[in-house]
Amino acid sequence: MKQSIAIIGSGFSSLAASCYLAKQGHEITIYEKNASIGGRARQFKKNGFTFDMGPTWYWMPDVFERFFSDFNKTPSQYYDLIKLNPAYSVYFGIDDAITIEDSLEKIKLAFEKEEPGSSKKLQQFMDEALDNYNIAIKDLVYRPGVSPLELVTPVTMKKIGQFFSTISKEVRKEFKNPKLISILEFPVLFLGAKPSNTPAFYSFMNYADFGMGTFHPKNGMYSVIDGMQQLALELGVTIRTNQNVEKIILQKNKVHSLLVNGEEIPAHIVLSGADYHHTETLLPPRFRQYSESYWEKKVFAPSSLLFYVGFDKKLTNVNHHTLFFDVPFESHAQDIYDQPKWPEDPLFYASFPSKTDAEAAPEGQEAGIFLIPLAPGLDDIEEVREEYFEKIMDRFEAITQQEVKKNVIFKEAYCINDFIEDYNSYKGNAYGLANTLFQTAFLRPKLKSKKVKGLYFTGQLTVPGPGVPPSLISGKVVSGLIQKDIDSL
Repeated sequence: MKQSIAIIGSGFSSLAASCYLAKQGHEITIYEKNASIGGRARQFKKNGFTFDMGPTWYWMPDVFERFFSDFNKTPSQYYDLIKLNPAYSVYFGIDDAITIEDSLEKIKLAFEKEEPGSSKKLQQFMDEALDNYNIAIKDLVYRPGVSPLELVTPVTMKKIGQFFSTISKEVRKEFKNPKLISILEFPVLFLGAKPSNTPAFYSFMNYADFGMGTFHPKNGMYSVIDGMQQLALELGVTIRTNQNVEKIILQKNKVHSLLVNGEEIPAHIVLSGADYHHTETLLPPRFRQYSESYWEKKVFAPSSLLFYVGFDKKLTNVNHHTLFFDVPFESHAQDIYDQPKWPEDPLFYASFPSKTDAEAAPEGQEAGIFLIPLAPGLDDIEEVREEYFEKIMDRFEAITQQEVKKNVIFKEAYCINDFIEDYNSYKGNAYGLANTLFQTAFLRPKLKSKKVKGLYFTGQLTVPGPGVPPSLISGKVVSGLIQKDIDSL
């Protein structure tokens, strides 16, 4: 039965869902409040520079391949991938860095140099991580989070201990060098929680990192958005920008229409890829599943203070992805999760896409993206943004041993207030709901409303969780749920 389905938002999960639902023959319209599509993965251009505003890491290429293969397509029909070598480098101080190259064998050599005997331990750790990857990414994450029984399989029962241990504990059992520990704990930060609060089973992220490698889509992550948009249009999806959804209108307890820019638009089904909390505020209070106190108690992934910077020269001593772990991780993590405040000494990440991609900056110049993770909900003040730019630039200059501040052509900051303004993001979070033990699978907000017929959700606040590959998967899973419900009518 053909249905008219309205999708709120045009991020990765919404675009993915639109493709699957259009393939089923439904009439799909996407309503995007901003002037360009992509949600958090929008693009920013200025003075010949191009920046990805959100995600900059392309991991788990098999998830993207699986998505496009569902439509008898390949990613290469829509964008070109470059495997990065090195994948990234990590600074621990001046003249103190570890470079992660493009194969496990090379990474084992780097580990062995830091801690004799660690290469053998790393291989064992990665064997376990690969096993977890095969269980999680090829199976479990494609389940809709309806029941705890989804997690109970013969293979997961053998892994039960890993759900009650943590990444931090497991890494520290085998590795003593603090630098290697930091590098092994780094990938789970994409899941939005501290390694000490992330189940050990999530070591599959280490396989995504060391086992599969880091890629860069030519012209940036927005190339993936462009590719998905092209596929959606080929399948008959309608995409409308500058469309602010103001209300979800019900008839009794069923979706009836949307109020968009003051116009009522009929819809049999509504799927929201927008912020989950915000979407429920578009409903009358008695039809909201989750209270304000529910959201208040949840562990959210961090927000971010981002700077998009144009430099008038090429920078040295940095790679495409460069991490600055020259200050203690634990104190910064406490400032995000335990006692939220602006961090005194923040770790930060820098991306220089023009190191790989000539189109990212004018010739002889460099595009830089700098990111400081922050607790959501902090007071976001212009003067504080400026203070932190100076703080990280001073450290950047000292650690990479070059002057750069005088070479800044322009900088644009993006922080908590912008996440709220542009994405209606709860407390300005950047990555959704953290993947802690009690916020995994069926314990996350549901894909399907329990109170409103015809209302569904997708994206990083629901199943399976934060990150680009999980968002693609979320779009697939919710579209399957919708189709199942349509078939049962």
